[in-house]
Formats: sequence, structure tokens, C-alpha cells
Amino acid sequence: MTRISRLFLKGFKSIECLEGFQPSQRNLMIGPNGVGKSNFIGFFRMLSWCVNSPDQFQNYLAEAGGGSAFLHEGPETTREIEWNIEIETQSGWNEYAGRLVHGASDILFFADEKVRFSRSGRPKRNPRWTTMGGGHRESKLYEFRQKNETAKVTFDLLRRVIVYQFHNTSTKAPIRNRWNINDGKYLKENGANLGSFLYHLFSHHAPHYKRVVEHLRVILPFFEDFVLEPDGRFVLLQWKERQSPKLFDASLASDGMLRFMALTALLNQPPENLPAVMFLDEPELGLHPAAIEALAGMLKTVSRNCQLFISTQSPVLVDYFEPEDIVVVERQGRASEFKHLSRQELQAWLEDYSLSELWEKNLIGGQP
Repeated sequence: MTRISRLFLKGFKSIECLEGFQPSQRNLMIGPNGVGKSNFIGFFRMLSWCVNSPDQFQNYLAEAGGGSAFLHEGPETTREIEWNIEIETQSGWNEYAGRLVHGASDILFFADEKVRFSRSGRPKRNPRWTTMGGGHRESKLYEFRQKNETAKVTFDLLRRVIVYQFHNTSTKAPIRNRWNINDGKYLKENGANLGSFLYHLFSHHAPHYKRVVEHLRVILPFFEDFVLEPDGRFVLLQWKERQSPKLFDASLASDGMLRFMALTALLNQPPENLPAVMFLDEPELGLHPAAIEALAGMLKTVSRNCQLFISTQSPVLVDYFEPEDIVVVERQGRASEFKHLSRQELQAWLEDYSLSELWEKNLIGGQP
């Protein structure tokens, strides 16, 4: 199974230095507001722009506040962001490392960018790096993938690392509008194409579509089924409710209902279409406790095929996971620190208390 096996990150927002971090298959990040959970996820969102959107990285930086907004304590304190990501596959370990340095006009440019591959089963690790140079404003990984196999594999792997956030459910949010029917194989990071994604499931993966509907009926007992009727090249998210002749569309859905629909569709798609690594930022936002319980079950099921990183403030969600799945995030001074819990260290406490009770009593940290 493809997974992030090790991460080094230095100089990114509140993360002064995260060294030797070894994620598990499920990583549930807990901690007070502002300690760095979203910053951890934000690094991978930034990386996604580097890799997936050639020639768009500088636009992303500008729209997000400029390069200085990404540097730990600003450019007066930190001049560069440095990382090394190790991605494990069945054949070995792919590493992608880089340095982004602050430059004039508040940009970040690549001072270094490189990849390497270590094949499993060989006694010697850490082979020679393939260096893509420095001084460029956009990632060279897209370009190098055409002439270097390690760069190609690394590029393809990083494209399967996806950050999802369905928080924007305002009246003008894309998720409430119609979408091109031919753009539905994969769910967008913000859920914008939910209608066309469900239409694709209905047309090509009927058992998975049925599973989505069944999950929704448990939490939304009035829900009957989606009505996904193409209007030319577009489709609008619509559904029927029991004992009502009316046809409902996304403009009538509550925020929590719409988010739960998106999460349920995302987590019940065919395993072969899942990302290799999935990031979710506070997926419980606006959900009823019963919906959070259902969400926990779906997350545990999907983790058999996909590595998870989830930030949460939900005690209900925490209780559905194991101690070794929990990452406590706290601030030490001005820097974020990340610590995996240990079942062995908590064994005596767990005989009398749940994980959420230990969290609420501040026995594992993660409180203001």
C-alpha cells in the first residue's frame, strides 16, 4: 500500500522543525485552536499546487498572502522552507526533497529540488539524488517526469496525495451549483462537482452508489434517493424525500447535510479511485453526533485502502480510533510539536477512561 512513511519539514508557518515524523495508517490530529493542525495539512495543499498545477504556484502564493505568509515567524526570522517526504510503495521508497527561499517581491523560489528511489530488499539505502537544479519559481518535477523514471513515479505518487475540505457551503459555493457531467470521475477537493461525481458512481459503479444512498438514509431518514438528470452537458445535485412529491436541490440543503453528502460520497467510492493519501480538515464541522459516528465508521473502512490525516476537535470521533492513531499537536513557545500517543503508556488509564475523557481531562495534552 502506498503511504507517507517519513516526513521532515522545517520553516513552514508554525512548524519550525518537524523531524523524523513517522505517520501511521490513520493519523487523527487533536489539539487546541491555532496550534498547527491546519498548517500541517496546509503544507500538503501548497505542495499540491507545486506539483498538480504547472505554472500556477506563484499565483497560489500571491492569493494566499505572498511568500512571507508561509514562513515561520516571517522572513525576518525564517528565510526558507525545507522538506523531505518519503513515500513507501510495494517496490521501495520514493523521496522528494526541496527548499523554497524567500525572494524579492515576496515570492518563494526553489533553491533546491530533488528526488531519489530506494528499492526494497536491497541492503543499501540512500542512493544518489536526481537533482533538478535551483533558481526556478515553479516545480521542475512536471518537466523532469518526462525524462527521469524516479521523477515520473514521484510526480504520479504526489498527485495521489489530496487535501479535501468541504467547509464552503455558502449560498454561492460551487458545491450548490451545476457541474459538467463529464468531470465526475474524481471528487474535487472542495466537493464542487458532487452532482457529477454521484452521476458517475450511479452510471459506472452502481454498488458503491447504492452504498452512498444507504449511508445517507441512516443519518437522513427522510432521504429517498438522488435525482441526477443531465441538462445538456451539466447536472445539478437533486434528490427526492420520502412522502413528498417535491424535488429538492442543493440550494435547499443545510450546510451539515451537504457536507455529509460529500463526505459519504468521497468515502464510499471504489478503492481503485481513492487517493493514496487523504487529508481532511475538521470533517465533523456542522455534523450531528450520530453523523460523526457514521463518519468514523466510514473513515476506518476507507483506511484499509488509503492513508488518512485528519484534524479534529471532536471527542466523539476520537473515541472511534486507537491510541496509536492519535497525534497530539501543541505549541511549545512559537513552534508546533506533533506527538503520537502510545497504547502502552496509556494502558492503565484506558482501563477506566475513554480516549476522549483522557483528552478532556488533559491527561494526554491537546488542551489550551
